[in-house]
This record gives sequence, C-alpha cells and structure tokens, in this order.
Amino acid sequence: VLGAPAFAGAEVYGAVGLDVVFRHEREALRRDAVEHGVPAGEAEAAVRALVPPAHAVSGEWTLDLGGGRQVLLANVGPGHTAHDLAVLVPGSPEVVFCGDLVEESGEPQAGPDAVPSRWPDALDRLLNLGGEDALYVPGHGAAVDAGFVRRQRDALAARFGVS
Repeated sequence: VLGAPAFAGAEVYGAVGLDVVFRHEREALRRDAVEHGVPAGEAEAAVRALVPPAHAVSGEWTLDLGGGRQVLLANVGPGHTAHDLAVLVPGSPEVVFCGDLVEESGEPQAGPDAVPSRWPDALDRLLNLGGEDALYVPGHGAAVDAGFVRRQRDALAARFGVS
C-alpha cells in the first residue's frame, strides 16, 4: 500500500473498499507504519503520497499485461486486512503473490485492520487459486509451497479460535 508511489504512472488496482481506507484512515495507516518501525517522517511522507486504486477488484479480474501475458487479480480477503488482494501468474509452476496473508520469515502479524476470524478462509482461497503445485510468494520471507500455506492456515485457525 505505502509502496505504490515508487511506481509513478502505474495503474493501481486494489480490493473494493481500499479507496475508503485511503480517504478516512490515513492517520491509522501512518501510526501502524511507525509502530512497525518506519521512521515517523517517512511514514508521514508515505501516507501523503498514497495512490488510491484506479481499479477496484471485487472477486477476480484478469489483467492483460501485453505480449500474450495475463495475470489474475483475486480479492481473497478479508484476512490480514479487510482488503487482501492476491495475484496469480499462470505458468508451470503457477505463482501466487500473497501479500501479508502469508509470512515465511516469522509469525504472521495482525494489525488493527485484520479480520482474524476470516484469515484461514482467505488462505483457503489462496490455496484454491494456486493449487497444490503452485509457488506462493509471501509478503515477508522466501517463496513457499502449498504445504507451508496450509500449515500457516491451521496455525492461524488455532491462534484465533476458528476452524
């Protein structure tokens, strides 16, 4: 979310409702960034430079990248946030960019906008999207396989008391 301004001129896609967060929850975004180690001045500058999504994704959206290459954007949340968007890159293997729904380098972190009771469901949707043989790219850490995502799903279900 805070990194989109680095890609000047790029079309920005986001899950339905993310534009509302950008309009009404800027201070909460800034505060959360600072609490997670971003220097206050950098967090303030990042929030000022937020790029609202020009395209709201509800369900799935096939995006043509040109040259015969397409990717699938999937609104798989809520989970880590109320607006989790994943990207499926078809191929062999298929690659799923998971954002912070999956974290390999440590325990998944749940901020104030997390929906813990729905997070395991979001991971089930990721697994259905990519399948058993896909490569899953987490928001933090090294790429993982479906087994890792499934174990993290089960740990989150236990952690938050959901099935």
